[in-house]
Amino acid sequence: MAPDSTPAGLEEHQGELVIVTGMTGAGRSTAAKELEDLGYFVVDNLPPELVGDVVRLVDEKQGVSQPVAAVVDVRAGVFFDSLRAQLAAKFPTRRTTLLFLEASDDILVRRQEAARRPHPLQGTGRLLEGIKQERAVMASLRGDADLVIDTTPLNVHQLTDKVANAFGTPETVKLRITVVSFGFKYGVPVDADLMADMRFLPNPHWVPELRQRTGMDADVATYVKDRGDAQEFLERYVPVIQTVGAGYLREGKRFMTVAIGCTGGKHRSVAMTEEIVARLRAAGLEAEATHRDLGRE
Repeated sequence: MAPDSTPAGLEEHQGELVIVTGMTGAGRSTAAKELEDLGYFVVDNLPPELVGDVVRLVDEKQGVSQPVAAVVDVRAGVFFDSLRAQLAAKFPTRRTTLLFLEASDDILVRRQEAARRPHPLQGTGRLLEGIKQERAVMASLRGDADLVIDTTPLNVHQLTDKVANAFGTPETVKLRITVVSFGFKYGVPVDADLMADMRFLPNPHWVPELRQRTGMDADVATYVKDRGDAQEFLERYVPVIQTVGAGYLREGKRFMTVAIGCTGGKHRSVAMTEEIVARLRAAGLEAEATHRDLGRE
């Protein structure tokens, strides 16, 4: 990324520094992952005294517009007290936002037991004692927070939605669809959310004048997609992608991979992938085509 550039759609949050903290088990890691998906440069488990060093490096390498998020926990201790003042003095152009995540004691106990990890302040005592001690240490910090999210009633998807609503933009929270063509003889894509097989269509490989061409060529694309069964597939399958995509957004999943296969990934899958992407874009969705095996033959 060029210096002083801003990730697409992050103009509203350019230069923002988000400090993510809160109770152990309240969802700090989930919030961090969401901020990363939103375009923030994220550092997890960072001692507060090093936050300034990270911001300085980001300024030098990616520009002062790049939003940054740092996740810190109760083990940071008293360094919290002067953190904001130090950051404001060092980086006057950056807006600092403190995000505090909390949850009820019983929920924190349940989550910590499920994770099978000791509480950082538990020591040799009971888990609940560690939680109560942490809550006392964090009380003043919670009072200073710009945004407090109580994750007690929230699942992972609901928490990511709240973080996206607070720190995302229309550009960063929309669905992104990648449609990838592939050849079955090279194996199926392991990251596919949906997969369709184009081997029901006639293979241009057996047409001498089309054999050396690919699905990117107009004559091959016409041969593949202008058939009645190909058009019927497109008319039925593109709405399926749209329906699944809408569900993904509701569940907090904003990246979707659709795999379109044929024998070698050269003709049919390529032509149909390009057409599917064109139709998704025409419907107002963000979609891009990737041809995994094109050129392997």
